[in-house]
Amino acid sequence: MSDAAENNAEMIEINLPDGSSRTVTQGTTGMELAESISKSLAKVSIAMKVDGDLRDLSRPLPDGCTVEIVKRDGEEALEMIRHDCAHVMAEAVQKLFPGTQVTIGPNIENGFFYDFARNEPFSTEDLTAIEKEMRRIVERGEAFTREVWERDEAIQYFKDKGEYYKAEIIEDLPEDEEIRIYRQGEWLDLCRGPHMPTTKHVGTAFKLLKVAGAYWRGDSNNAMLTRIYGTAWRNDKELKEYLTMLEEAEKRDHRKLGAEMDLFHFQQEAQGSVFWHPNGFTIYNQLEGYIRRRLKDGGYQEIKTPQLIDNKLWEKSGHWGKYRENMFVVPDEVPNTEEDGPVVSDKAFEKLMALKPMNCPAHVQVFNQGIKSYRDLPIRLAEFGCCHRNEAHGALHGLMRVRQFTQDDAHIFCREDQITEEAVAFCDLLKAVYSDLGFEDVAVALSLRPDMRVGSDELWDKAEDGLRKALQKTGLEFREDPGEGAFYGPKIDYQIRDAIGRTWQCGTLQLDFNLPERLDASYVGEDGNKHRPVMLHRAILGSLERFIGVMIESYAGKLPLWLAPTQCVVATITSSTDDYAEQVHARLKEAGLRAEIDQRNEKINYKVREHMTSKVPVMFVVGEKEETGRKVAIRRLGSQGQQFEDLDAAVEALIAECQPPF
Repeated sequence: MSDAAENNAEMIEINLPDGSSRTVTQGTTGMELAESISKSLAKVSIAMKVDGDLRDLSRPLPDGCTVEIVKRDGEEALEMIRHDCAHVMAEAVQKLFPGTQVTIGPNIENGFFYDFARNEPFSTEDLTAIEKEMRRIVERGEAFTREVWERDEAIQYFKDKGEYYKAEIIEDLPEDEEIRIYRQGEWLDLCRGPHMPTTKHVGTAFKLLKVAGAYWRGDSNNAMLTRIYGTAWRNDKELKEYLTMLEEAEKRDHRKLGAEMDLFHFQQEAQGSVFWHPNGFTIYNQLEGYIRRRLKDGGYQEIKTPQLIDNKLWEKSGHWGKYRENMFVVPDEVPNTEEDGPVVSDKAFEKLMALKPMNCPAHVQVFNQGIKSYRDLPIRLAEFGCCHRNEAHGALHGLMRVRQFTQDDAHIFCREDQITEEAVAFCDLLKAVYSDLGFEDVAVALSLRPDMRVGSDELWDKAEDGLRKALQKTGLEFREDPGEGAFYGPKIDYQIRDAIGRTWQCGTLQLDFNLPERLDASYVGEDGNKHRPVMLHRAILGSLERFIGVMIESYAGKLPLWLAPTQCVVATITSSTDDYAEQVHARLKEAGLRAEIDQRNEKINYKVREHMTSKVPVMFVVGEKEETGRKVAIRRLGSQGQQFEDLDAAVEALIAECQPPF
């Protein structure tokens, strides 16, 4: 642009994160702004935030906006790298396998996937060729360009190409939604964006991981598609670290270890429900007992509520309208009829019942029995409540995602002036429990109101502010997650980090003004009038099944001694020491330890290997030398050597080691 033209052009003002501002020509793009700040900045820039909204660098800047340049080495870059890498993969697939339809391909934690429609499903062997083509596309460095199309034009374009899934997506979009198309060279796709400047910005730190089946839009009534999973990172070091973690995670898979340790199994006749074996149920009971002691010490009263509850209560609570698709519904009092065929309407039944997916409405019913005074509050009701949720078959995953599970659930009914005190006490309890169980790294998020919710904005303001103040008082660092709250109230989510760096969301504290109102909970205040209690929904482990799965994987099966199903095995070297081995075993059993004896006619190395595979933490090996000196040879899981100790000292030391942390 000539100096004269620039002088005549309209100028706009742009604000920068450091508080400074710049005057630029109207129509200036994000990339041009980055170049004007620094050529080196422009080289590492991949996107921009305009008043907090992530946008392509190629878009012009509006007057008066605040602009933040996003660099490729920043944390926010990962999602864009993965998003763009998914587009590169889709182009590679369609080039190598003509006729393949591209459907949906979002980012997921640590990577991305794309679902493809093809007559012949992809196999793992295809991934190498696809990766190779992806690297060619990245090397070409095609620019990502944004276009806005007319709805009918876009639908017809994709239909003409044979991309019927893509056309269906556009047809289902709201009428007023902008139809955005992104090109990379000659290839294009429907996408909201934004994207980085070119395919070269994706880099080469990516890897395609596996293929799987997936139903179109997650509905088992729809066509089966092939899903390709991949991961992408900012550099090769990050990629290598992640792939190493995946290898370690595969070794630690709780399903594999569960079989080796004889803990549990699943079968088709009860999908999503656990068959606990004696070893596994020992872990379950020890963990439940520990939590029960913690709750009793914290002033909780334990209750038990029904599994099957009339839908009228679920309607009152709001779950019937918001959560019914995830509930197992059963009829009650089916009327006599001579008509053939299944009944398909709710109206055909006198009643509908539902297996509870959560315990909260039932706990309000317990609170509602009798008159409560303000002096009675807080009332803390706890339940190891068995719940059922209708998870999709494809989402089930060992102990981590089941249909029947037990929560270490509790609800605190309190006055508004008690919210902070109760929330702080819960945070302290949760931190103590996680520490006892070996999880010291805990991330905290305050999840705020979702679009689909019950209750007034005034109540939500009060609830969100209450949890925010409580977190501030605990001194815990936390982030805020808009839109991630429960439909009835905001919540604090606690994520633990396991031994190989993965995070698991387990604990939660939810502040609820709505359910007490909907279910008519009340207490008599100091003024003699009725008042609504505040309800705090809280769990520490969440699902016991899932938490046990997390612990198995984090500890690689080498559970703390107090949780181990078998704490010690007494193994003989020769049959001549059977009597002494039985004496040692009896001593351990009398001390209350979970001990077994192995007197099989097998070599001692074979016995050691077998019990170590089963993750037995301690073995007392006895031979003639040990019997003569009334000693034991102690072998510990993960150690190559052994140590010799007097029997009495060894038993006393083991008793101390096996004590639960609380």
